This record gives sequence, C-alpha cells and structure tokens, in this order.
Amino acid sequence: MKTVTSHQGMATSPHFLASRAGRSVLAEGGTAVEACVAMAATLSAVYPHMTGIGGDGFWLIHGPDGTVRSIHGCGGAAAKAELSLYAGMKSVPWRGPLAANTVAGTVSAWQAALEGDAGALPLARLLRDAVAHARDGVAVTAGGAAIAAAKGVELRDLPGDYRHVFEPDGRPLTEGEILRQPALAETFLRLGREGLDSFYSGNLAADIAQDLERLGSPISGADLRDHRATRPAPLKVTTGQGTLYNAAPPTQGAASLLILALFDRMRADAADGFDHLHGLIEATKQAFLWRDRHCGDPAMMERDAQAVLDDPATLDGMLAAIDATRAAPWPQPGQWGDTAWFGAADGRGQVVSCIQSTYFEFGSGLVLPRTGIVWQNRGASFRLAKDGWNALKPGRKPFHTLNPALAVLRDGRIMAYGTMGGEGQPQTQAAIFTRHAYFDVDLQKAISRPRWLLGRTWGDVSTTLKIEEGFDETLYADLVAAGHAVERIAGRSAMMGHAGALVRHPDGRLDGASDPRSDGEAAAW
Repeated sequence: MKTVTSHQGMATSPHFLASRAGRSVLAEGGTAVEACVAMAATLSAVYPHMTGIGGDGFWLIHGPDGTVRSIHGCGGAAAKAELSLYAGMKSVPWRGPLAANTVAGTVSAWQAALEGDAGALPLARLLRDAVAHARDGVAVTAGGAAIAAAKGVELRDLPGDYRHVFEPDGRPLTEGEILRQPALAETFLRLGREGLDSFYSGNLAADIAQDLERLGSPISGADLRDHRATRPAPLKVTTGQGTLYNAAPPTQGAASLLILALFDRMRADAADGFDHLHGLIEATKQAFLWRDRHCGDPAMMERDAQAVLDDPATLDGMLAAIDATRAAPWPQPGQWGDTAWFGAADGRGQVVSCIQSTYFEFGSGLVLPRTGIVWQNRGASFRLAKDGWNALKPGRKPFHTLNPALAVLRDGRIMAYGTMGGEGQPQTQAAIFTRHAYFDVDLQKAISRPRWLLGRTWGDVSTTLKIEEGFDETLYADLVAAGHAVERIAGRSAMMGHAGALVRHPDGRLDGASDPRSDGEAAAW
C-alpha cells in the first residue's frame, strides 16, 4: 500500500465501502463533516461488529478558519440503571439486556457536527450508501466472518434479532456471504425523512424505546429524550512539533496526549529503535497510571485533565519516574473496546477526526427488531459500587477508550489520525504520530510498519508487551534485556488495531493512508 495523494478531498476508514461513501460526498461538493457522516452511517451497515448507530461517537473538527471544535455523542446511564437493578451481581454483565444500560449518542454527534457546518447536501443523500448496503447486502469480510464465528455462541441466544440478522441460516455468515439488514435500512430512510433528532424523540425513538423495554433493557423513552450531545473544549498540549488535540474526559484522550507530551521531553534519534519504543512504552505506563486513577465522567473527576497537561511540574514528575534503560513493573488492569476510526479532509481546509463504537463486538448483542439497531454495552464497564472511579449512577457517563486525534504541526500541516483497539489506541496513535511527525516516515509506512502493544486489547487477554514481527532483530533482545515482558506475534495482526491517518499540507495537498490490517482504504477526490 502507498500513501494516497490528492488536492480536492480525502476520506479514510477501516472499510473500503465506507471510504468510498465519503469520497462520493466530497466529489459532490460536500464538506469533510458531511463525508464523515456518510462514512459513519455506512460503517454501521458494513462493519456492524465494530460500530453502529446504537453506540457512542466523538469528533474533532478543524475548520478552514483554524479553529478546532469537539463533539461528544456520549450517552449516560439510564435512570433505572441503579445498583438495585444488579442486586446479587459482582459486575454488570458484558452481554444482554442489563449490559444495554446507556443511551446511544452517535446520532446526536452527527447532528451536532452538521449544525452550523457549511455543507448543503440533504441528509438523505448522506445516508444513501448506508441505506443501499443495509438493504441490498454487503459481502462479509474475512475479519467480520472470524468475529461472527468466534462470538456466535455467546450472542445467538440473546433476546432480540441477533440470530435472525447475523445467522439467517442457523450459523454465522462466512467470508463472501451476503449480510442484509433490511430493518436497519428502513431506519436510515426514516432518519433521512424525519431528521436525526427523531432517534431521540418522535415515532422512531418510540420504536427504539419499546424494543429496549421489551428486551429487558433499563433504557426508556425519557432517557432518549433527555440525551444531548455536548461540545466540550478539546484537550490540547503544545510540543516541539506543534499543538496536539484530543477528546476530553470521559475519554482516554488525556492519556494519548500525555504519552506524546512525555516523549517530546525525551531523546530518540531514529524511528523504531530502542529509545523510540522504550520511551513510548514507559510514557504509556505513566499516562495509564494517571488515567486509571483520575479519568472518567468529568462531572465526577477530582483533577482537571487540561490542567494536568498544562502543568510542567506534573509532566516533569512523570518523566522523572521513567528510567531510560529499564522497564517499570507492569501490568495494570486493561481496558477493552472495539471501535472504528475514520477521517476526512476537503478542499476548503476542513479536517475531521472521528471515532465511534458499540464497545464489544456487536455491543450488548441486542439487535432491536423494529429498527435493526445493534445496541452498545459501554455501560458494562461501570463498577457496581456506591462511589469512586466509574461507579454506576443514573445519568453518569462511562469511561471511554474512544479518542480521536488531531494535530496542527509547526510547519502548517494538519494531521488527523486514530485507530480501534482499547488500550492500544493511545499506543498506536503515538507510534503513527511520532514516526511521521518526528522522524519523517511516509504516512502509509508509519501505519503499515510493525507495531507494539502493552497490555490487553481487542481480541486478547494477556498483559505482555506484544510486538509484531518485522523490527530489527536486535530490538527484541534489547527490550528483553531492559526488563520488558516481550511476546512476539505475527506481523500485521488485527490485534494492533485498524488505524488510519490523513494530512493536509499548507499548499492544500492531501495525503491519506489506511491500515493493511483492516478492510479499509484511503479514497481520494
């Protein structure tokens, strides 16, 4: 794969059909925001194991005027999601009705992004490809088939339409077979006719609420009506490369920025050498320690994430805890999450970084019969405790691994980048950004080259330092000698996430790249 270059528009996502949906919007004069709405909807139809309109979403938008705004489509816990609902349980179930305990915020984020945007394409046009792929069907990819086969046992007997939609012949669909979702297609048609707010009020919302109640979820119509997307200030940190942005809590965006802020204070002479990897891995440990102590619903946090990023003493203290030659003890508890990152840039100078998810593969496993929506299980991450970090409370926002990244570099380039992968998201972001921005590695190569992962991520439970094959042989030995618990894995493993990136140059040239570990592409206009 090579870096794709154009000057009128660029769209990249982890599924090629979604990327092409974004490109077609750009080709019709649509904005990058409109292209991302089209990609987000299409991903719901063609990538339902990773994302959908029954989940949450986060946006960073760099405007042609240079402003950066943030949108959080993050749903809170249902009013009925109290500790008494889970009496006798040690934790919230990962699957099923009681896992579907938070409102889905993705559609509200689309609406907030489109409000005030310069785009003029009708909403029905933006949803056109999603309608077609859900109605007419899409060929199941190898990755999608593998996940469906692996998760079928725990999902097919849940209440709702999972078996009907995803196992129509009594077994998981295999690679190349056609997945059709007619109820979801009709839902997209209704959104196009009635408007995105119909997801939260009106007849569509009533159908959603009735299905959720019938299936045993605590989410009510009132919970849907009360939901609003929010527009918090994005987190930012200034480094020698420029100003880096990410999403504020309840996401782990602060951890992503802390890793890069700490690395900026280190010395590394070349990409993919010991100093590069060891430095980022040890910075990751410090960032995750802070994240796991402090990060969650901002209304419940005792420390302000932006204040931490702005405090040189705090950063210096974290840096002082890092040994440039030895690995600090690990592990800490990991975070899960399946996700889809996507981005777009248009000829006007708008650059968008988006990420959305239903948390686990197929979320809670509830597929709503009336609407075909796969509902998230993000609230399964809540702790069944009266107080403290991520404790379950009605209305509370759950901690999110989701975090879209964007950077305005000193030379005028604008870079949007991100990935799926739970704990791996900040680490893969750091690998891509440092390779490209610090060491001038070609954008596609920055994504395609071997990567690493400290701790647990999508599809894996071990907490070792997992490193793909393909690095210089001496690197593995040097990391082991430094005390890292190295586990070598096959190259281009899906465990490392499905990343993407695009760059807008000062002269208007656009570069795009997609991960060979995914089913995606960078589609240029």
